[in-house]
Amino acid sequence: MTVAGRPRRSCLAVPGSSVKMLGKAQGLPADQVFLDLEDAVAPLAKPDARKNVVAALNEGDWAGKTRVVRVNDLTTPWTYRDVIDVVEGAGAHLDCVMLPKVQDAAQVQWLDLTLTQLEKTLGLPVGRIGIEAQIENAAGLVNVDAIAAASPRVETIIFGPADFMASINMRSLVVGGLLPDYPGDPYHYILMRILMAARMHDLQAVDGPFLQIRDTDAFREVAKRSAALGFDGKWVLHPGQIDAANEVYSPAQADYDHAELILDAYEHYTSEAGGRLGAVMLGDEMIDEASRKMALVVAAKGRAAGLTRTSRFTPPTG
Repeated sequence: MTVAGRPRRSCLAVPGSSVKMLGKAQGLPADQVFLDLEDAVAPLAKPDARKNVVAALNEGDWAGKTRVVRVNDLTTPWTYRDVIDVVEGAGAHLDCVMLPKVQDAAQVQWLDLTLTQLEKTLGLPVGRIGIEAQIENAAGLVNVDAIAAASPRVETIIFGPADFMASINMRSLVVGGLLPDYPGDPYHYILMRILMAARMHDLQAVDGPFLQIRDTDAFREVAKRSAALGFDGKWVLHPGQIDAANEVYSPAQADYDHAELILDAYEHYTSEAGGRLGAVMLGDEMIDEASRKMALVVAAKGRAAGLTRTSRFTPPTG
C-alpha cells in the first residue's frame, strides 16, 4: 500500500465484546473500524469476543470502511488464538490485523509468517491481509524504523499514547492532551519519529486516541497538531469524534482546489504546448517541481476524502 491508499482519517475503536456496538459501528461514517480484542475486552470475555468479531465481519455491512481487528500483544497468551480464530473464521472479510505494543521487527515478522500460512491453508490471496503496527513504549519507538520495514504487509504505524505515557513515566493522566507544566508539545518528537519511519517506507501514520470523548473541541485541537505534521488520521473512541476527525484530516476545499490548479498548470507549462517551462507564475505565486510534489499530497488527500473540484485551470491564449 502507498500513503495515498486506504483512507484512515477516522479510525473507530469498537469493543469485540459488545454485539450492540459492533452493529452500530457499521452505520457510522468512519473511514476505518477496528474491532478490538485487546484493551477493550476483559480477559474472561476474550473467547466470546473473538466469536462476536468473526460473526460481525461475516454478517455485517462494512461497505466503504477498512475492516481491521486488533489482536492482543505478543507478551500475552491470547495473540495466537486471536489471529487463528479471526483469520480462519473471517479472513475473506478482513483487511488488516492490528498488532499492539510492537517492540521489534521480529514481532511483525511473526505475524506476517502466520498470516501467510493461514492464507495458503485457507486458499486466500497471499499477502492481501495487511498489518498495522502500534507503537506504545520506548522500545517500539527506538525500533520503529525496523518495524516499519519488517514486512511488505505493513500499511500503517500507529501511536498509542496511554501505554507509551506509562512506559516512560510521564506524569499525566490526560491521555493525548497537553501537559500544563510543560511549555511545549510533549508528543512532538514521538509523532515526528513515527511519521519519519512511516514516510520512509511509504506507509500511513495514524495518531492515537483522545480520551475526553465528550470534549469535541479539545479533540479537534489535539487532532490539528498531528494533522499539521502530515498524519493521515486519528483514532476515535466515540461517534461524536468521527466528523471532527474526517474534517481535520481532510484538506480545506480551497486548499484542494488550489492543489489541483497547481497540478494542471504545471502539467501545461512543462508540456510542448506550454513552452516546456520549469518554473512559472500561477497568479501571484511561482510554481515549480517542488510545488507540484506538495500539491500532489494535498490533492491525493482531497480525492481520498471525496472532495469535488470547484475550479479549473484555463491555459492562457495568445
